[in-house]
Amino acid sequence: MAGERMSVQLAVVVVLSVLLTGATHAGPEMDPYKILGVTRSASQAEIKKVYKRLAKEWHPDKNKNPGAEDMFIKITKSYEILSNEDKRANYDRYGQTDDTQPYGGSRHGHRHDSFYFDESFFNFPFNSKNHRDFADSKYILHFNQYVNDVVPDSYKRPYLIKITSDWCFSCIHIEPVWKEVVQEMETLGVGIGVVDVGYERRLANHLGAHRTPSILGVINGKVTFFHYAVAKEHLRQFVEDLLPQRLVERVTDTNDLQFLNSWHELNKPHVLLFDQVPVVPLLYKLTAFAYKDYLQFGYVDQGLSETANLQKQFNINTYAPTMLVFKENTDNPADIIQAKGMKKQIIDEFMANNKFLLVPRLVNQKLFDELCPVKQFHRRRKYCVLLITGDEETFSFGNQAFLSFASTNAREVVRFAYVYQRLQQPLCDILMQNKDSEQSPTQVVILERRNAAGKTFFKPVTAWNGSEEDKQRLLEELQRLQKDPSILIHDAMLPELNNEFASMFVIRWIYASYDYLSEVIDDILHNNWREMMPLLSLIFSALFILFGTVVIQAFSDSSDDKQTKPKAKDGTKAENGSPGTGSSSSSRPPKKNFVEVTELTDITYMSNLVKLRPGHMNIVLVLTDASKNILLSKFAKEVYSFTGSLTLHFSFLNIDKHSQWMNTLLEYAQDATQIDADEDDGGNHKMDYTGYVLALNGHKKYLCLFKPVYTGEDLEGKSSEDEGSTSGGRSRSSSRDDHPSRKSNRSRSISTLQIHHKLDRLGLWMERLMEGTLPRYYIPAWPGLDKITPSK
Repeated sequence: MAGERMSVQLAVVVVLSVLLTGATHAGPEMDPYKILGVTRSASQAEIKKVYKRLAKEWHPDKNKNPGAEDMFIKITKSYEILSNEDKRANYDRYGQTDDTQPYGGSRHGHRHDSFYFDESFFNFPFNSKNHRDFADSKYILHFNQYVNDVVPDSYKRPYLIKITSDWCFSCIHIEPVWKEVVQEMETLGVGIGVVDVGYERRLANHLGAHRTPSILGVINGKVTFFHYAVAKEHLRQFVEDLLPQRLVERVTDTNDLQFLNSWHELNKPHVLLFDQVPVVPLLYKLTAFAYKDYLQFGYVDQGLSETANLQKQFNINTYAPTMLVFKENTDNPADIIQAKGMKKQIIDEFMANNKFLLVPRLVNQKLFDELCPVKQFHRRRKYCVLLITGDEETFSFGNQAFLSFASTNAREVVRFAYVYQRLQQPLCDILMQNKDSEQSPTQVVILERRNAAGKTFFKPVTAWNGSEEDKQRLLEELQRLQKDPSILIHDAMLPELNNEFASMFVIRWIYASYDYLSEVIDDILHNNWREMMPLLSLIFSALFILFGTVVIQAFSDSSDDKQTKPKAKDGTKAENGSPGTGSSSSSRPPKKNFVEVTELTDITYMSNLVKLRPGHMNIVLVLTDASKNILLSKFAKEVYSFTGSLTLHFSFLNIDKHSQWMNTLLEYAQDATQIDADEDDGGNHKMDYTGYVLALNGHKKYLCLFKPVYTGEDLEGKSSEDEGSTSGGRSRSSSRDDHPSRKSNRSRSISTLQIHHKLDRLGLWMERLMEGTLPRYYIPAWPGLDKITPSK
């Protein structure tokens, strides 16, 4: 037992000795200062200079040494540490080279670095940025690089970006497919980028990438996420779907003339690609996207019988793809290339040499800047020969002659262009300032731009009608210009050109909206909720505001309408004092200059009185058939200012039809009846309720009573006759003897005025009603329907 115990103790001592020895002799994984050969006090400029020299020396493409790639990785990693002040300070303090660990973590959390472990035993190639794939290192994106370089460049080519991080297990599985796709897409001209979330959290948040691994595309500054299984075919299709639709038009024997002859309208050369594959090659689509502002692209499938005439017309061979460029002459191509497996570099050079027509039209400032660039050096002078013409048919001969003259020009420093005077009037007014009124409306001007602000030297050469004399005169001026540039004697500040294609903005906006909606639907279908959260928040906020301000108001209005239905058939609508003929009832504030009044009949009785909502009152005017029009006109004027209240309703009662109901109501209201009885002279004749106004509260069962008082103001000073007056609704007429007919007319006039003035003080009474200071006459119940007599 003692021997066994001694052997165990000895084994423990040996293991500890080995581990401690390893801990003592184990140094940091690498020393960036030693690798770059700089001191710890070296400046950033010195470090950068050494890095560039070593990077060139050890680059794997130039150095065939077997260890060149490992050394290059160490050099790159060392520079990455020392070029960043935070990382450099962290290394100087803790000897920390692995940025995945927190600063100062080497004392405790990084203790395992002091021991030797065979990394192949753990097989974690992703556990440190030191071991990031060399192929990804050149594609690493930073925030400023993305904003300043990638986004502007995405308007010429799409970008495919991978979001990754250290310790990302899933990232390992997509690496083989990613490398293969990157190798293919980069040769086609697709931009590639890699974002490490651990080091570029700001850029990842800006892109909306919240998980790793993720793959996204950027085109025209817009980010689109890839949602499908990571396979080469899917990623290739994803890149193709990023491109806008309608980039390439399919051309056959039926639409070839329409396609080629649109050069004049679009002001662009047209490119035709002949190939035997049924789908448009991705390389051709990417080229069309890159040069969409300069060229129009078409594709001819040689495998279709509908393209046989085109192939025969241009003598197209089938053994290799053929690309033709057409300019003003649609019968013969201006340039042609034919090769098996066309490379991007060849296509780009071909496109760059054919970006413009022989004589393009100046349609915007961007085209003007490219055709007639600003002079930079004496030996880089660029002159523009500009034809100022019109777009009418009468100018076609001169325009064609100018094109013919330009096609024979071989001088590289001279560019030919034309402009429509009607569409670019400010520019033409300046360049034709010395033109006499008798001269031709077409003019040829030679100009040279001196600065970007618009300063230009120019000289009007000749009035142009396309004759041989005009051509000879222009040729002589160009020869003189080559020897003596000072012949451009005029100078001016040219205005910015109008954008003649600005009207197409609506179409582009529709296309952009369609693409955006497609992206939104795609995001919704794939439940990409985190990226969709800002848009969903905006939508729900808008719906909430709409519900709060519109829907609730509409619901309230509809409720009011239900309370006032059914409507009377024979009511009257008085428009601001004028007699009306319609019938309606509404508790809404008037939106027009009228008062809506409903007749109180057996149809409207229940809704307008008995079942009137709490807090609402019905203002009822009592009238007769004879006084209806006069009283309604006056009533509308007096109550119009109170129609803004939602609790007031307006009606009228025809006493000729419903006198029994009126008598019964006043019998219930004993105080009101007593007042009327006191004012009755003997009480032997029938009461005249014309001009009475009742404020009826259907819910609380009380009424307020307005009795008409005639003031006689309109008749003062008109005659010495004794005018009639009313008191308590009863009228007294004059007893002066007069001629019978004159007496009759005067009686009718006085009677009309008396009726009109019955409501003179209704406005004051309404104010007291709204203040709540009027006496209230309560009744036990409203008279039943049997008290309302039918119309006679």
